[in-house]
Amino acid sequence: MMDVTKYDGDVPAEMRREHMLAFVRARDFVRVSDLSTKFHVSEVTVRGDLDVLAERGHIRRIRGGAMPQTLPHPERPFEEMQSAHVPEKALVGRMAASLISSGETIILDVGTTTTAIVRALVMREDLHDVVVFTNALNIALELEPAIPRFTVVVIGGTLRPMQHSLVDPLGGLMLEHIYAHTVFLGCNGIDPKGGITNINLPEAEIKRRMLRAARRRIVVADGSKVGEVELAFLCSVDEIDLLITDSSADPTVLSALREYDLEVMIAK
Repeated sequence: MMDVTKYDGDVPAEMRREHMLAFVRARDFVRVSDLSTKFHVSEVTVRGDLDVLAERGHIRRIRGGAMPQTLPHPERPFEEMQSAHVPEKALVGRMAASLISSGETIILDVGTTTTAIVRALVMREDLHDVVVFTNALNIALELEPAIPRFTVVVIGGTLRPMQHSLVDPLGGLMLEHIYAHTVFLGCNGIDPKGGITNINLPEAEIKRRMLRAARRRIVVADGSKVGEVELAFLCSVDEIDLLITDSSADPTVLSALREYDLEVMIAK
């Protein structure tokens, strides 16, 4: 390959883009002005090259420059995720459960953090006449000891063994006919600009329908997910009412989320 340090700008566009891509991948962030100087081309040309590379999925375009496109994290089974960030999820679960009153209807998404909410809800013997809709088989089973104080409705659909979740086809039909007080939504990433995102695509549409089926929309995420952006976009930050996380979350990202008028609660 050509040594880009001796680049004179008089090279075919595709070759220039190859070298530009290698340069971006070697760094966390590269400015348009730096690339212009490095490759001896105008900033207009650099922006055009970066746009092409972004359209091909090789980089992420951000204001003033570009950064490498991170590969999506592989989905991990529910049982494996259960052992990660256990204390943080328990704190988030208890805080989330404390927001529920008797007589409410709630929707519980799949996931280990929402499972922590269920365990906290079952422990609250003061609660009664609570209706829970869920697409998670493990959550439905966790709620069995609370029946008849709780009414448990499994929304149906096609089983995904990885998360014990029920998805389309047919997974979202029931959600079109209910309007719950609260939805607790899990996610794999929440970011001020990237919004709320998820690793796997099959559950993404069900999550969107859950959001539309509730008045109060609460995202629950341990601190490791704050500031992350994953494959499947669920909604923007301004489409949810509250984030419940823990003290391990990046305070800079939390401040940026609050600037979007998102309420943030830190579970302790």
